[in-house]
Amino acid sequence: MTNLLLAVIYLIFISLGLPDSLLGSGWPKMQEAFDVPSSYAGYVSMAIAFMTIVSALLSPKLIRKFHTKWIVIVSIGLTVAGLTGFSFYGEYYQLFWFAIPYGLGAGAIDASVNHYVANNFSGSVMSFLHCFYGVGAVISPNIMALALKHARWNEGYRWTAYIQIGILITCILALPLWRKNAANESEEVKDSAGAAEALKRPGVKFTLVAFFAYCSGEATCFLWTSSYFAGTKEGLSDGMIASFGSLIFGGLMLGRLISGFVADKAGDRLMIRIGIAVELIGIALIFLPVNHYAPAAAGFVVTGAGMGPVYPSIQHMAPVNFGKRYSAAVIGLQMAAAYVGSTFMPMVFGLIQQRTGIGIMPGYLLMFASITVVMLELTYKYCKNN
Repeated sequence: MTNLLLAVIYLIFISLGLPDSLLGSGWPKMQEAFDVPSSYAGYVSMAIAFMTIVSALLSPKLIRKFHTKWIVIVSIGLTVAGLTGFSFYGEYYQLFWFAIPYGLGAGAIDASVNHYVANNFSGSVMSFLHCFYGVGAVISPNIMALALKHARWNEGYRWTAYIQIGILITCILALPLWRKNAANESEEVKDSAGAAEALKRPGVKFTLVAFFAYCSGEATCFLWTSSYFAGTKEGLSDGMIASFGSLIFGGLMLGRLISGFVADKAGDRLMIRIGIAVELIGIALIFLPVNHYAPAAAGFVVTGAGMGPVYPSIQHMAPVNFGKRYSAAVIGLQMAAAYVGSTFMPMVFGLIQQRTGIGIMPGYLLMFASITVVMLELTYKYCKNN
């Protein structure tokens, strides 16, 4: 029964990854269709991420009031609505209407399922969970590439919505699997702390800055990788450029798959340190002044592989670093901080690259990788002292 429930949870994270990479992979053609500047992708991304911040901040209350399974069902339904809306409209401003359910569906499901797994399963399970997020995020750029080859960008969103509907139906059919753990979950969350109380815990603010920085770099890759190749490499087809949007997600999936096998032995802190070291190697590959696309493509895969263990390891540490009573609120705050980075920093990069050229992207990623490692080391220091 537990294994079946884990399979469903992994499927839920595939559904979480599916919508995240569509905008970045489809934007070069969407920009032409809408006849807007390249930086306008940042505004749509910001709108989606802002709604995700709202749902992430509400997640501690939602977790106390509702079982995780109901948060999952409603959240996937919201993403289906957002994807379907994107697929039917051809004016730029109309995207903002459906950015609301698109974003709301992500934050609550992310925080609630992460909290559930952090409190009930091992670090390896958490890494594998986020590996399956990468599976979803790798699939959708290739769906978009297929749509651009045979139809239009709209169909990329529509076909992804069909997959989400299938996952939603599966989750509804799997509702009885959660019954065994329902009593335990209610006991865990009934006395959980709120966000304001959690913020007073030593080290929490440092981990929030680290999460902000990590997700700023990650989201910049999500949105701008395809555009980086379009702007810096010559002779690439539209479909090939769109498919490059999956490089960072393929790296994330690989990094989380590997960490899933070793996380329990290595521990969360070591996995994070190794991950950021690998990420820096990947950024160095992207930096190489080579005209061919291969070194940069390898660099984005290596960067993603390095990023892979960072996100799940930070969240899995929450109950250990701050206590189970605070874990739901801390994870919700971490998600909010993550999406603040996801909301604003890809847009900021869009404005910067319009002035300087998109070739500055590796330096932008290096800055956030450095902030992440410094803030996490400070988190460990304060948690140890307290």
